[in-house]
Amino acid sequence: MKIGLIREGKIPQDKRVAFTPSQIKKLQQLYPEQIEFVVEPSAIRCYNDEEYKEAGILMHEDMALCDILMGIKEVPIAQLIPNKTYVFFSHTIKKQPYNRRMLQHILENNIQLLDYELLKNEKGERTVAFGRWAGIVGAYNGLWTYGQKSGLYDLKRAYTCFDRNEMDKELEKVQLPPIKIVVTGKGRVGKGVEEVLKKVGIKEVSTQEFLHQYYEEPVFTILGSSDYNRRKTDGGFDREEFYKNPEKYESHFLKYAEVSDILMAAAYWDHKAPRLFEREDILSEEFNISVIADITCDIDGSVPTTVKASTIIDPVYDIDRDSFSVLPAFGKQQSISVMAIDNLPTELPRNASEEFGEQLSEYFIPELLKPQSLILEKATIARDGDLTLDFMYLKDYVNER
Repeated sequence: MKIGLIREGKIPQDKRVAFTPSQIKKLQQLYPEQIEFVVEPSAIRCYNDEEYKEAGILMHEDMALCDILMGIKEVPIAQLIPNKTYVFFSHTIKKQPYNRRMLQHILENNIQLLDYELLKNEKGERTVAFGRWAGIVGAYNGLWTYGQKSGLYDLKRAYTCFDRNEMDKELEKVQLPPIKIVVTGKGRVGKGVEEVLKKVGIKEVSTQEFLHQYYEEPVFTILGSSDYNRRKTDGGFDREEFYKNPEKYESHFLKYAEVSDILMAAAYWDHKAPRLFEREDILSEEFNISVIADITCDIDGSVPTTVKASTIIDPVYDIDRDSFSVLPAFGKQQSISVMAIDNLPTELPRNASEEFGEQLSEYFIPELLKPQSLILEKATIARDGDLTLDFMYLKDYVNER
């Protein structure tokens, strides 16, 4: 079985890769009779061509000689090879309109599509993800944004750091007044945020302490769904009901907004669930948040101030509290500064790729070598020119022209 690591073609190009040179070398030693890797040359990949060549890995421009082609972001239509198997983040399962034509082309050209987002264990938990690194870089960018807005310190941008070690060195410059940082989300992304805040030496406190106590040092708290959502009828919370019927709930996040200076949003959001706050809430003088790091980057989602994605090159925009219009970053002190980059892990691509490759080595490759795998079957969106059974709900999506 020949596995090809393809060059990223989506613009802006992503520097991440599914496997590092040392990981491929190890896998080929583990499975010498079963798999061989071929790497397509790339000028922007975080691990350069020479590093793969030095590990003894075959480089080739013609990916048609491979059976399975693995990338990170969506593959441009012109670069898709008919009758092949592809694995990447397709961003199609929520009927994203910007990827409809790509999925149509995949079906028309008999391409088998597997999506990393759908790789899950028997408990239904995702086994491969970049979430932790989104949290790490998102938290760093949130602190960078506060430093730029306040003028208290100046950090290098994350993408200019060679790796996590250099980024951690930069974090030593952070000098915060006694502010409060509220974090939403206790999953992989939230844990990444927590790592960075603790690295800086910021104290974690309980939600009640956060709401009611004064501190002479910066503090943060991490909110789970039950901390800021309540049932409309009686104010209660049932976790299973909330995830099944989120429309029965309303937000009571504003009490945190009144005492917080920075919001780091790292919680998954269902469009049926309540938003953290509404647009009109930022008009209130009691809405104290001035910096928002929306790591989830759901446009017009749980964080209404995220009206568009920002970019690595232009990471922050301001929202005017009165008019809700978009302003240049840091131009008006009273406005809310929003960091909403939608591809955060690519700012630390070597570290993010290394962890991702470890996950793939543990959870994906062994499944790939089985005669049949239920895990891979459930991760397959398209095969033999049609949608698989679990994704037949996309039929109307792909039939639209």
